[in-house]
Order: sequence, then C-alpha cells, then structure tokens
Amino acid sequence: MPARLPSWAWVTGLTVGAIAAVTVLGVQADRGPHPTATSAKPSSTASAQPTPTASVPARVPDGSGTGRRVVYSLGEKRVWLVDASEASRRTFTVWPGSVSPDPGTYTVSSRNAATTGSDGVQIEHIMYFASKDGVSVAFSNAVDGASPPPAASGTKTGGVRMRKADGTALWAFGTVGTTVTVVK
Repeated sequence: MPARLPSWAWVTGLTVGAIAAVTVLGVQADRGPHPTATSAKPSSTASAQPTPTASVPARVPDGSGTGRRVVYSLGEKRVWLVDASEASRRTFTVWPGSVSPDPGTYTVSSRNAATTGSDGVQIEHIMYFASKDGVSVAFSNAVDGASPPPAASGTKTGGVRMRKADGTALWAFGTVGTTVTVVK
C-alpha cells in the first residue's frame, strides 16, 4: 500500500505553488506594455452630455486672498476649500438665497449643527459668516439631502445651500474664525 502524504504537506505544497505562479505572473505583467495617457478625442458614439468634472473650474479665483480659506464666487455660484499651501481641496456648486453678501473678506462667526431655515427646510452644518440688510448669511445643507435654492417667494433668505456631502466637508473645514472670501 502506498504511503499517504499528510494534509499539511498538501496544503504547504499548494500554497508554495500558488505563490510561485502569482510571482511569475507579476513579473510578466511588469515587463509588458504599460498604459499611457493620450489626447485622443472621444469617439462619435460618446455622449454629448458634459461630465460633472468637465465644468469644474481648475483654479481658485484670482484676488481671493491667500492662506487657508473658504472662497465663495457669487457669479459662479461655487465654493472652494483652500488649504494653507494654496491647494484647492474641494470645490462645489451652491444655491444662494435671495440676499448675497458683498464681495470682501469675512470670518466664520458662529456655527450651528442643525435648525430650521427661514424657508421651513430642516438644515444642518450652518456656518454664519456675513450679514446684509439685517439678514444673516450662512452656508448650510438640507438634512434630507435635497438641494433646492433656499428661497420662498418674497422672503429674504441668506442661506447658501449645497449638497449634503459638500456641507459635511465644509463643516469639517470651516471652524469659527476661518476666513471666507467672497468674490464677484
């Protein structure tokens, strides 16, 4: 009767064989062609719809200051989170209320985790930074994730709304005292 190998010997042999096979495949893959970036135009079958990143401005607006700050462009309806090294960490679109701050430099004066907006919407991540015509201007997002403009007919609202994920990122970035630069 032939001698049987113990199960540990089989498992060890199979494991060593598998590791050797993966190593050989890895070496072969490293020697093969590598993808490179090209400037090829999209094919004619590609969708004509722009991708979300296609319209994202690459640069923080000129004249928006220096250092760690939040930049809010009234004309572009966009916010940038800029770190101390002048790198834009995040940029996103916003929906301003009916009252907008004048261009200038402000600071986050207070924060409120959640409340009801003047338009009746449950909001969170409220960061107050300006006041105009007796209306407080603040960044916020709707608790339910909706992104409608914060405006009721005839009501003066200073809420600058954003998507929920953007509101969470801004809340983590903008503490009391953080500079907010408003540009045209």
